[in-house]
Amino acid sequence: MGTNNKIAILGAGESGVGAAYLAQQQGYDVFVSDFGPIADHYKQQLQDWNIRFEENGHTEAEILNAAEVVKSPGIPDKAPMIKSLLEKGIPVISEIEFAGRYTDAKMICITGSNGKTTTTSLTYHILKNAGLNAGLAGNIGKSFAYQVATERFDWYVLEISSFMLDNMYRFKADVAVLLNITPDHLDRYDYKMENYAASKFRITQNQTAADYFIYCADDAETLKVLEGKQMAAQQLPFSIEKQIETGAYLDQDKLIINVNKQHFTMSINELALQGKHNIYNSMASGIVAKVLELRNETIRESMGNFRNIEHRLESVGKVSGISFINDSKATNVNSTWYALESMTTDVVLILGGVDKGNDYGMLKDLVKQKVKAIVCLGKDNKRIHDAFEDDVEVIVNTGSAQEAAQVAYHLAEKGDTVLLSPACASFDLFKNYEDRGRQFKAAVREL
Repeated sequence: MGTNNKIAILGAGESGVGAAYLAQQQGYDVFVSDFGPIADHYKQQLQDWNIRFEENGHTEAEILNAAEVVKSPGIPDKAPMIKSLLEKGIPVISEIEFAGRYTDAKMICITGSNGKTTTTSLTYHILKNAGLNAGLAGNIGKSFAYQVATERFDWYVLEISSFMLDNMYRFKADVAVLLNITPDHLDRYDYKMENYAASKFRITQNQTAADYFIYCADDAETLKVLEGKQMAAQQLPFSIEKQIETGAYLDQDKLIINVNKQHFTMSINELALQGKHNIYNSMASGIVAKVLELRNETIRESMGNFRNIEHRLESVGKVSGISFINDSKATNVNSTWYALESMTTDVVLILGGVDKGNDYGMLKDLVKQKVKAIVCLGKDNKRIHDAFEDDVEVIVNTGSAQEAAQVAYHLAEKGDTVLLSPACASFDLFKNYEDRGRQFKAAVREL
């Protein structure tokens, strides 16, 4: 730790507060600083633990006096405070990097532009069903650092975003999963796809020949990076387009996994998660399970009885024969593409919110095939109108989840699906995508 044992934590959300607790437990002099207000329950925790903190601004002298800084994933490297720290040569790391030092548990790390929460949850579900002593953390659930401080797990299943990876240096994944790379958050990567792809591939850094790298062999961006890359880890691809010797593939409607002479097969019709994108997610989780040499019976049972996470293609129920689906977690165009691709009925699509420079072009074909009306849910819907006015007869603007649900209900007919899959962030009308999803579900229940 050296003579300077001061550590500053920037951001007092789930990851920051968890990191503060672990740092205090490890004997650091901890100071937490948040540029905005701190939520009451996190403030209460910091007070209960006697950890110094500030909100609504940074005291530069205090932070620049730290030996190391743990920053929340949401803070960009372009933030003035981060620039000052880097200029002074003070290391800035992620919560995952920090917490990883204090556990010898094995790490299963899952990243990708889409599907990572579902795949992480499914993988954790399989491990728990197999009786493994496993924790679930990262971008999901309780803070990794807090669990390292308070639990003793043998395994962690971590959902890792590119923002977390950017500040991870020595941390190593024993099993790394990269689901796909599609344009997202490009504003954080100088609008260069190669920068974003390089960030995703940091999931493989520090891996050795004893480790595993699981990836999608149908993903063009992943293959592009792999072409020029030396990998120490054992590579296990998965594909629904071609046969794979070691990894996973689809043979008609059979999902087949071959790993380390371990063989697994299951009909895709028996999977709890349906739709093409979910076959990929199930393949990735299945390969992890076979790497761990879990029993086929356990894997098959787990993949068959898994319940998807809230706000990700979540069935809200039927009203007058119309199905309502909450996919509020779809905050980018690609996620909405996956949602539409899995629909088997006519759709009334609820779109909109804070547009991150979206290219709606990739949705056009699916919208023409499946969408009978679009209900906009956002303050500025001009780009949605411009993108789809030639493809859909009805495009309506609404200003609340309740109004959107009511309008969509009246536009739909028996047998149709009303799909909330916004392709946008939620901050114009809601606190976050969870708030948007919950308000939508409440509105459906009132119909």
